[in-house]
Amino acid sequence: MFTFAFYYLYFMDNISHIINELGEDREQYFNAVSPPIWQASNFAFKEVEKFAHAFEDERNEYLYSRGINPTTDILRKKLAALDGAEDCLLFNSGAAAIFAGIFPFLKAGDHIVSVKNPYSSAKKMFEAILPRFNVTVTYTEGKTIEQWKEATRSNTVLFYLESPNSWTYELQPLQEIAAFAKQKSIITFIDNTYCTPLYQNVMELGIDIAMQTATKYIGGHSDTLGGVLCGSKAIMKKIFDTEFMTIGSGLQPFNGWLLLRGLRTLPMRLERINQTTRQVVDFLDTHDAVEKIIFPFHPSFDQYELAKKQMKAAFGLVTIVLKKKDREAIIKFCESLQHFLMAVSWGGHESLVIPRCTFIKKELYNPDDETHRHIRLYLGLEDADFLIRDLAKALELTGKE
Repeated sequence: MFTFAFYYLYFMDNISHIINELGEDREQYFNAVSPPIWQASNFAFKEVEKFAHAFEDERNEYLYSRGINPTTDILRKKLAALDGAEDCLLFNSGAAAIFAGIFPFLKAGDHIVSVKNPYSSAKKMFEAILPRFNVTVTYTEGKTIEQWKEATRSNTVLFYLESPNSWTYELQPLQEIAAFAKQKSIITFIDNTYCTPLYQNVMELGIDIAMQTATKYIGGHSDTLGGVLCGSKAIMKKIFDTEFMTIGSGLQPFNGWLLLRGLRTLPMRLERINQTTRQVVDFLDTHDAVEKIIFPFHPSFDQYELAKKQMKAAFGLVTIVLKKKDREAIIKFCESLQHFLMAVSWGGHESLVIPRCTFIKKELYNPDDETHRHIRLYLGLEDADFLIRDLAKALELTGKE
């Protein structure tokens, strides 16, 4: 018990230091508690040699805000430290981070192995953009190391992982995959938005590139977009020197300031959401109108043991299936909710709901296809009992099977 308590306190002390202190030099900005927004496009030099040096490596010198900027640089240092990574790059969206984080490692004729049903922007890149350059992608269920080995070819250069994903929460055995990939000189890239590095440190498991959509939990207020890539200095330099600087998709100072503001409360928001999620899952688990709960830390989840091994907790996103199978019942349930907004995304203060049938044409809806019946809930910062009462009323109005 003493050992656990010691390491827990050390972990939380380190998190507090990173979030509140690391990368900040208040004497440089008039001792302001909150860093200012450096809304500057370029930075001046008095000496030619220093000017020339800045051109040599724009990752470490303030030259032009397309590269780095004092506001975003503070955030960049904090996020690298939270991931236990050497370096970090920030983007205007998660989609931009995925694109820039994968393209530098590809050439014509290469092959990627990806989890099946990846994030929509990643899937579009795999299916609509990469084929133009003769880059192929194989999708795998990816739940076992054997499935990754079977999908790997002699020209495989990158593994794309999402563990968990954001609908049905399939996991991949990250440590085994990372070890196998290193043997084959394959880059491992993961979307770690669901857990954040606070609840799943993928760098410790051997993953090369950790990505987060900062729009979600880091921002936390549904008022800005952002993307994060963390990894070694060598990998981040390769991305910076090619796609990052060429495409110009780096994070803007004001967005960086908003994300820095959100980061201050990240641990307490995640803990609140974690507690609320457990209470809501317990309620849904006993309701006779709910057929199934899909949630990584629910005992019925087929990768429950792996979830407990890799993740400190699962929270926020829960997918349910109603016993009533018709599309109208799903619509009635979602539209009966008074305190869940129907919207995409997640990670903010407000609770959300999104039914899978939104993306399926009415005439193609199949009540016998469980995936068509998925309803994803995101649980925000509202009181748990407040949300449970809303769910209870909507379920009652929808009725049993």
